Amino acid sequence: MATPRAEARDAAEWFWFLGTRMAVRASAADTGGHYGLIEQTLPYGFAPPAHIHHNEDEQFYILEGQITFRCQGREFVAGPGTIVLLPRGAAHSFHVDSPGGARLLQLTTPGGVEEFFVALGSAEPPTDAPNFDELQALANQFQIEFVGDAEAR
Repeated sequence: MATPRAEARDAAEWFWFLGTRMAVRASAADTGGHYGLIEQTLPYGFAPPAHIHHNEDEQFYILEGQITFRCQGREFVAGPGTIVLLPRGAAHSFHVDSPGGARLLQLTTPGGVEEFFVALGSAEPPTDAPNFDELQALANQFQIEFVGDAEAR
């Protein structure tokens, strides 16, 4: 059973993941496995490789900025107040379009994938390109599959 709690934004434990700032606001451990909630601050131009989550659905709620999402042949331009729903098993990608970057909440159901981000995260901003072999190995453990960009279009 989940325990009631409240946490101010400035009390969250922030970390770096592939050039983005993240904080797990609610983990699977906090919610009895039902969901995970991550707050992210993303720089202009950030675009993860196209990928598929085989275990969880993703929902993104845009707080600031503009992001273009691509999934199953659809393209969504999302600004503040927009929610984007990406079902498990669907290849997808996104690109931060706004020069000032973007900020969002990412809700995953069920929870657990937030541990993927934490495991690869660091306290300091990255200075080198990510180690793709390490990223791929951990992605495999979390049933995340990297695919060609064409599959997300």
